Amino acid sequence: MLEAVASYDNWIWHAYFGMAGSNNDLNVLNASPLFDSLLTDTAPQVPYEIGDVDFDRGYYLADGIYPSWASFVKGFSSVVDAKRKYFTKKQSAARKDVERTFGILQGRWGILRQRARAYSVNAIKRIMYACIILHNMIIEDNGFNIAENKSYYLPVNNLQGSTWYERCDVYAEKTKELRDKDEHEYLRHTLVSHLWHNRDDPVVNDL
Repeated sequence: MLEAVASYDNWIWHAYFGMAGSNNDLNVLNASPLFDSLLTDTAPQVPYEIGDVDFDRGYYLADGIYPSWASFVKGFSSVVDAKRKYFTKKQSAARKDVERTFGILQGRWGILRQRARAYSVNAIKRIMYACIILHNMIIEDNGFNIAENKSYYLPVNNLQGSTWYERCDVYAEKTKELRDKDEHEYLRHTLVSHLWHNRDDPVVNDL
């Protein structure tokens, strides 16, 4: 199974490959290094503003199977009002970017569509990562990489020279922040309000 994070320009920001196909998304997430830099307090800061609210940590669009963590933005499984319905529609449409990226990968590299039983696990992993790297190089060479227009900065690594106990404390603190359901709901509520007030459908009335 391949876990990947992609943006609307089809740039693949993160890829984790190697889990057996019998696992689901949650099993892959638990084994993935996706949040390692966040938990060690070395993740890039990505300042942005939603309405009048400032945020400094990015988020991932995910479907309903993923947990309600602060770094995930999910749609609503049961929609009871126009605001949430509109948000869920936009969120679901944006999540199609990663599926489109998978389609481009398979269409661009024929080796990914072939049977792989003859290869070793390590060889399959190297092939997959090589195709992803080449894919990103093509995106960059064509001038479609939005990363060049994004503002972010690497934080100072305050863990250098720290003790094992201090690193454990930071890891525990960041884990708590990552799994904060209240922060998840606050971010999602802010996005719902922002999308609703900036929607491109003037026919719908405010509630």
